Amino acid sequence: MVIDKSWTSLGKHEKAFYTGLKKFVDDCKPLVDSAGNIRCPCKSCRLVLWVSIKHLSDHISKYGFDPSYKTWIHHGEPDLPPPPPVIDNTRQPQMSDMTACLNDLSYIPLNNEQNEPTQGDIGETSNDPTQAKRNEFEELYASANEELYPGCDHVTRLDFMAKFTYFKVKGKLTDSIFNEMLEFFQNVFPTAKGYKLPPSYYAIKKTFKMIGLGYESIHACVNDCFLFRGDANKDVHFCPVCNTSRWKDSNTPGKKVPKKVLRYFPIIPRLQRLYKSSHTAKEMTWHATGKCTEPGKMQHPVDGRAWKDFDTKYLDFAAEPRNVRLGLAADGFNPFGNLSQSYSMWPVILTTYNLPPWLCMKESSFMLTLLIPGPKSPGKDIDVYLRPLIDDLKVLWAKPGVETIDVATGLKFNMRAMVLWTINDFPARSSLSGWSGQGYKACPTCNEDTPSVRVLGKTAYVGHRRFLKKPHKWRRSLEFNGETENGDPPREFSRDAIMTQLARLSTRVKGKHLRFGGVKIKHNVLVELNWTKRSIFYELEYWSFHTLKHNLDVMHIEKKVLESVLNTLLMNDKSKDTAKAR
Repeated sequence: MVIDKSWTSLGKHEKAFYTGLKKFVDDCKPLVDSAGNIRCPCKSCRLVLWVSIKHLSDHISKYGFDPSYKTWIHHGEPDLPPPPPVIDNTRQPQMSDMTACLNDLSYIPLNNEQNEPTQGDIGETSNDPTQAKRNEFEELYASANEELYPGCDHVTRLDFMAKFTYFKVKGKLTDSIFNEMLEFFQNVFPTAKGYKLPPSYYAIKKTFKMIGLGYESIHACVNDCFLFRGDANKDVHFCPVCNTSRWKDSNTPGKKVPKKVLRYFPIIPRLQRLYKSSHTAKEMTWHATGKCTEPGKMQHPVDGRAWKDFDTKYLDFAAEPRNVRLGLAADGFNPFGNLSQSYSMWPVILTTYNLPPWLCMKESSFMLTLLIPGPKSPGKDIDVYLRPLIDDLKVLWAKPGVETIDVATGLKFNMRAMVLWTINDFPARSSLSGWSGQGYKACPTCNEDTPSVRVLGKTAYVGHRRFLKKPHKWRRSLEFNGETENGDPPREFSRDAIMTQLARLSTRVKGKHLRFGGVKIKHNVLVELNWTKRSIFYELEYWSFHTLKHNLDVMHIEKKVLESVLNTLLMNDKSKDTAKAR
């Protein structure tokens, strides 16, 4: 069958163009899918997006026919064997990285309902806020295919903004210097000559926010006891817990400056993008389809007891391999890189365990979710700042889940997610778990069975021979403390035992305010043990059933502790065997 393609190279003002376009649309009507959609060959969609057949001519007449589409295999032309290769030195326009990203975000699944607006409906006017958002996205998609200057076929306007912002972050440029550079470029390459440079860093951030790369700024009490969020609290000027002002200067006219701001990066749209991206969608089910384990070896958390115990408890969650398992890590760092400053900011990062082991712990797979401001560590009041994240995790756990598009299958599904465990050093573990790492019962595993004694102003943790087998000769030795060791290893406390301990906790006011005159509140160790609070993670339905709730990270265990042991054994200048220690 010979197909007339001559009309595609004609101008839009010529009658033959519209005659050929009308015949092309008529020939495509038998080729639509069940929803009445077909791949659009315009310069903007480039066969990636699907539009309804009634909007196909509108797209082509607006953007023009894609000249790189030679064989119309999606529109009725048989796929012939490729001709012999011809050397061509002219550069062919390729889809940019940002365009590919937008194509993933705007993908329409095969099970799209008839009443849902398709990509072809984006241009229609409507008062619906969802429709307005689609109009904004259409403008963004157009800018992704917009040439940076006339004749530039390898860098689009959106590519320039992405790359230039990357240089800003890599070079640690300030906003003012970045804006001055943009102003300089605008003078050198004026818009009058066709250059389409962004006017400012603010305009770039506003553009990227449409893709979903923004964050929420949540005002916090300076004493770590309250977040000014939600409709009921957004206009509150004083903390309802400690009555401290929300603002640095309450008398400032106009826009006021808050004392403390929490940055929250919403996780639900980011998890959805993992399935909307063609680069990661297939990898998200590796734990169920691609794993290859050897008996007795753990290559991925899926091989561990904690993962398997959870699957046994929640069969409905485990039945869907696309449900997401997350690990949470948090620790403090000095953002200024100056050790003389005691400022400490706390990032909270999630990693996705659905991915294979060579990806799940890769830096590009980490998701920054919270930036908890300083200058001091939040300590046990970190739960106040975790509230937005926990609220989203509750939504992700509740049935039926969050509707998500999976480009690997081309279908929609309901995604759920859970936190498998946390990963921290020992002090941060105390803040997250609620079990203090200090005192006579500091061991979170031994719990109330922690063996400890007071030695010259220090707490020493003894009784390690309990872990040896009963007939071991060291148990009968008197060289340790002059006594034999007949005790059993510490008990493994059940969920019911832990919940009973938490029920004995007295209620305390959150925050570091001076309501108590700066006096440190003591708790009853005999009743409350080393619990300082009921962790916010227990609000998650599944948390109390976890076999392993908190992990200690490798760096602090293997590096610092091992170095201390080796230096002591070698008796060098870094030995811990000092007079004070003895």
